[in-house]
Amino acid sequence: MSSVRDEGKDRIIFVTKEDHATPSIAELVEEDPNDPYEEGGLILPTGEINWNCPCLGGMASGPCGTEFKDAFSCFHYSKEEVKGSDCLEQFSAMQECMQRYPELYPQEDEKVQEQERSSETKQTSQDSASAEPSGADSTSATKQDSDTTQPNTEGSVES
Repeated sequence: MSSVRDEGKDRIIFVTKEDHATPSIAELVEEDPNDPYEEGGLILPTGEINWNCPCLGGMASGPCGTEFKDAFSCFHYSKEEVKGSDCLEQFSAMQECMQRYPELYPQEDEKVQEQERSSETKQTSQDSASAEPSGADSTSATKQDSDTTQPNTEGSVES
């Protein structure tokens, strides 16, 4: 016989071998194709946009959600030859909104610059660590540099 124990928000159920030996009597509920909350992809069977689709990454609910919805809807329902060419005003409004929240919507250029800065910092620290000579090598390198002969620029000819 199984035992059940509640611990705070958790419920712990211990089952026996006998519990596992009997077939399950659980019934699966058939999904309702008309359930408006069921995930149906980006475009619902009705042709409407599913604003709850995880593929939108929360864009529809952020501080620029209204502007995003306006621009995306315009593009989706656009009948122009170049799809979305009639939506420049909506996309411009969305872009202006996103620029007011740079911490939430970093520009692609900023992402690339940040990645470059990060890799340059790593490379510089690696270069300085590997190029830093020991004391003896440093002295001999300096002495070698001072021992190099400069070409004679006075026009004298060597024999």
